Amino acid sequence: MGSKLKKSGAAATEDLLETLGDFTSKENWDKFFTIRGTNDPFEWYAEWPYLRDPLLSHLPPNADGGDAAPQLLIPGCGNSRLSEHLYDAGYTGLTNIDFSKVVISDMLRRNVRLRPHMRWRVMDMTNMQLEDEIFDAVIDKGGLDALMEPELGPKLGNQYLSEVKRVLKPGGKFLCLTLAESHVLGLLFSKFRLGWKMSVDSIPMKSSNKSSLQTFIVVVEKELSTSVHQITSLLQDSTLHCSSKQASGLHEALENENQLREKYTSSSHILYSPEDLQGELTKLSPGRRFQLTLGGQGCSIFTYHAVVLDAEEHFDSFTYHCGVFIVPKTRSREWLFFSEEGQWMVVRSSKAARLIMVLLDTSHIKASMDEIQKDLSPLVKQLAPAENENGAQIPFMMASEGIKERSIVHQVSSSLTGSIVVEDVVYENVDSEVSNIFPSRELVFRRLVFERAANLVQSEALVKDENSSTKLVSESGRKKTNSSSKSRKSGSRRQSSEARNQFAVYHGYAASSYHTGIISGFMLISSYMESVTSSGKMVKAVIIGLGAGLLPMFLHGCIPFLEMEAVELDPAILDIAKDYFGFVEDNRLKVHVADGVQFVRDFTSSAAGQIQENGTGSECIESPSNGSSRSHASVGARKVDIIIVDVDSSDPSSAMACPAPDFVEESFLETVRDKLSDQGLFVVNLVSRSQTIKDMVRLKMKKVFGHLFCLQLDEDVNEVHFALKSESCIEDSSFPEASLKLDKLFKFKHPEIGQNIINATKKIRRLK
Repeated sequence: MGSKLKKSGAAATEDLLETLGDFTSKENWDKFFTIRGTNDPFEWYAEWPYLRDPLLSHLPPNADGGDAAPQLLIPGCGNSRLSEHLYDAGYTGLTNIDFSKVVISDMLRRNVRLRPHMRWRVMDMTNMQLEDEIFDAVIDKGGLDALMEPELGPKLGNQYLSEVKRVLKPGGKFLCLTLAESHVLGLLFSKFRLGWKMSVDSIPMKSSNKSSLQTFIVVVEKELSTSVHQITSLLQDSTLHCSSKQASGLHEALENENQLREKYTSSSHILYSPEDLQGELTKLSPGRRFQLTLGGQGCSIFTYHAVVLDAEEHFDSFTYHCGVFIVPKTRSREWLFFSEEGQWMVVRSSKAARLIMVLLDTSHIKASMDEIQKDLSPLVKQLAPAENENGAQIPFMMASEGIKERSIVHQVSSSLTGSIVVEDVVYENVDSEVSNIFPSRELVFRRLVFERAANLVQSEALVKDENSSTKLVSESGRKKTNSSSKSRKSGSRRQSSEARNQFAVYHGYAASSYHTGIISGFMLISSYMESVTSSGKMVKAVIIGLGAGLLPMFLHGCIPFLEMEAVELDPAILDIAKDYFGFVEDNRLKVHVADGVQFVRDFTSSAAGQIQENGTGSECIESPSNGSSRSHASVGARKVDIIIVDVDSSDPSSAMACPAPDFVEESFLETVRDKLSDQGLFVVNLVSRSQTIKDMVRLKMKKVFGHLFCLQLDEDVNEVHFALKSESCIEDSSFPEASLKLDKLFKFKHPEIGQNIINATKKIRRLK
């Protein structure tokens, strides 16, 4: 900006400006004003004759002086005569500030007798020692432009405008005389976007005084709202005395900003700043929700995306006036934390009248939670309601995974599933049932996780030592092997084959509670299963969604008369199941790489060995003796007895994490009913926190199946739904007897494992 000033000033002024160099340096300005003296005022941009009408038209009506006079602030006043002209025009309630003691002393001496009510104070305009909301207008003549030297960045300009917003009364105006350079407009427009009315006009100049640079006036009016207004342009090309580049740049900036503001008015996802909401934050407003950006720009190490929610209930029933809930990056796209409905559920469980939900992202990955909390603490204090002014501590809560230690065993990317991780974890707490069955100080669990839904564990199993038929791996034992066994191959991280052979998953225990829940539903057809096995036949099942293959492997071990066909869309998942979770196929368990919906639709009762289309569209012939199949295939002449759907949604922000929506469409449900045997059972693992979604799924299933049952798991997220095809149905009073029949059909090494399933049958309820 200094170079532009030099172009418009006289030769003597240019020489003096050369001494400034840095327009933000107090020492430089002291030197400048000492050399220039009091009687040689330095006017930036425009003289009073051209400023008089534009300024006075925007100022409040003049009073008779005294306390009733409008209060005006001139920041960075220098030795300009602007405030003197305003005083002489009747505006006696004037306060002038500048960080140069030299110029304030000179201006005070010059005006103390002629203008006794005018105030002069040595003060930094970026840190004003003034009360809140005391001025009717703040008049800036080049001050913002001086602070916004491009090489210095927006920090000082941002601090200055924050102070302007603070000291203005509601309804007050900020009159900014500026050259309207793009970096200055960018800050002005964004800083006064929410809750401010804005207009832009040019300062008229005579053609004889024509300069290569035009001066503009930006007028901003403070509102008590968070509305977004279009910027009013009062510019007329005929009055512009500037280069076409300066004019076109301003027109373009106005057009872009107004387009952005139009999007704000039509969207509910506006990101506020704490400054935008200063008047709104002190009061609790039940049911209010807004999003904002916290930190950055020198006031904190990190920038944060936060959602502020004022609870809907009466405030007397809350434990805290204000609380903070931190959501790690791995969970930030989950429906519970990403959607409005999910966020309100978190509010209700937090017992806080105002909950500040902070969603972490990739910029926070390397920071510890202690560092995050320390950085956030001063930021969230400004968001606390007035009720919290008694100094009560603001509690920090967090969506924790409950994992004590984690080790990545394998990581690969699939074109269908995205990033896939196999990891070994040690939990902070383990269910007492598994601890009693396998007494070990720290049991290790192997998990299959998709990055698209990082907190939804697809599959989970206990890890055991292959050298022992019963010994489960503890953390200390696993560490000794993993420390020297990791290698890189084809861009993914793997354990060595030696480690994979020594440590493997244990298929005799269902680590996932929803697997236990799925199997408990077999109680509903236990009499039918008993009759099938008594006749020497096999119960036939189709499982859509292989995952790590743990459910079919568990069933394979405990129900010897069960013949299964598993369907998996992604061949990479099948490879992982075999390489890292010990999945194997045999004559009772086969896998087809295919689309699950299409597989069921193409399922026929024709004999095995029929030609079918595979997942790639080519044909293959399956022989009953094949060890592995990657095609659509019939399981025999008889219809299927059990169809299980356990497929997650590819959209992590969906309100229904499991199953994918296609598997609960009415057309698919009708196909399932047609493919089931007369006594057949349909099982769906439903994962959703939305009651609306749950009700919708139940309604669709009721239209197709006559008898529905549900098992609500303890986590309050998974629900397993069961549907029976038969018109006649098991009575509720027969559940205990049916559970005993199911228990007798199981073959377990550890009876306690079977007992978990039988206990789950007691929680199954009929949906009416």
